[in-house]
Amino acid sequence: MYWKKLSHEQIKETVFKSIEENLDYRGEHPILGIPGTYLDTTEFYPDAPFLKDAPYMSAMVSNPNHIGVHTLSEESVLEVFQGTQKIERALIKLVAEEIFNGNPGEQDGYVATGGTEANIEAMWIYRNFFIKEYEARIGEIAVVYSEDSHYSMPKGANILNLSSIILKVDPESREILWAALGEQITKARNEGVKFFIVIANLSTTMFGSVDDIDMLGDYFSNQNVPFKIHVDAAYGGFIYPFTNPTSRFTFQNPYLSSITADGHKMLQTPYGTGLFLVRKGLIEYVKTEEAQYIPGKDYTISGSRSGANAISMWMILQIHGSEGWKYKMESLCDKTERICKKLEGMGVVYFRNPHLNIIAIEAQYISKKLAHKYQLVADSYEFDPKWFKIVVMPHVKQGTVDTFLMEVEAELKGSKVG
Repeated sequence: MYWKKLSHEQIKETVFKSIEENLDYRGEHPILGIPGTYLDTTEFYPDAPFLKDAPYMSAMVSNPNHIGVHTLSEESVLEVFQGTQKIERALIKLVAEEIFNGNPGEQDGYVATGGTEANIEAMWIYRNFFIKEYEARIGEIAVVYSEDSHYSMPKGANILNLSSIILKVDPESREILWAALGEQITKARNEGVKFFIVIANLSTTMFGSVDDIDMLGDYFSNQNVPFKIHVDAAYGGFIYPFTNPTSRFTFQNPYLSSITADGHKMLQTPYGTGLFLVRKGLIEYVKTEEAQYIPGKDYTISGSRSGANAISMWMILQIHGSEGWKYKMESLCDKTERICKKLEGMGVVYFRNPHLNIIAIEAQYISKKLAHKYQLVADSYEFDPKWFKIVVMPHVKQGTVDTFLMEVEAELKGSKVG
């Protein structure tokens, strides 16, 4: 896992060069068939002085369309934007090969609108894979995920008309209950389910819990049933590989077929930066043949999408470099560990994966007033919460942490801190 840190000037030079390699609608090149995509110049004027030092904002104003999947060898989709599409290809290569240890050139991917789309893209691919390769009927395919999984799983299953098998977890360890897994899969098979799209969480949204991908893979292998595993690393994808050197969530693990990793969480890129990565050959199952007017066709749910979003992810990773990013993620985990030690000293029960920066605290130890004051996230806003969540990010100041812990301790002792 290594890539060199670039200076701001190097990043600026690369981005501006890529924009210049796109065809300029405002230039002399004759363009009649493709709608002009740059932002309306009445408000977003391209000669604003600050833009010469703002590569991302310049990309936003030029607004390149990155429709399609640019890691494929076929003709580029909308070649008028081939300059900035190169940066998206470089981003996919960096993340797939350096962070998730993929073999060179063996992964495809694209920057989706977010983790929800990326997760649904995976389900769509595997549904079509089972239909085409096994002549599966829709009713014979199910999505398998834990009860702690993101709501994009039931959403995707609903959109794709697939049934869901929701696995129970241990309330303390947040691990999938394997006895219940066996019962539920046996029941599903008896009811005619033959093909399984399995979701392994690399940090659930509420708890930061991590599923055991090898145990899931071993289980379904031993059942001798066709299955594919997609990893939802929307949250953990840009921290866990840097804080756990023995991570099994890599493309060297044969069980992993695809993975989602959001930029707008740990990378702090704009919303609309959900990265989807998949092994070569699989994305072909969602090729949209009907898009005849698009050279190269489309394989994505979103279709047209912002090239600036891909550029933002590439910029953040390059400005830090692998060593800088590793240090940043380890520092967040160190701060998280210090909070946990303080909570332990007070007798507060919490859940935390040691490689992540999420702390879920049992609600009985936190008053609703305190949770509201510090904007803690509840596991439910419809019923009485059982857990409140802290996420230790760069904006979290030590003074805020210290004051919060003092107030927790004061509440537990039945007094108040002035």
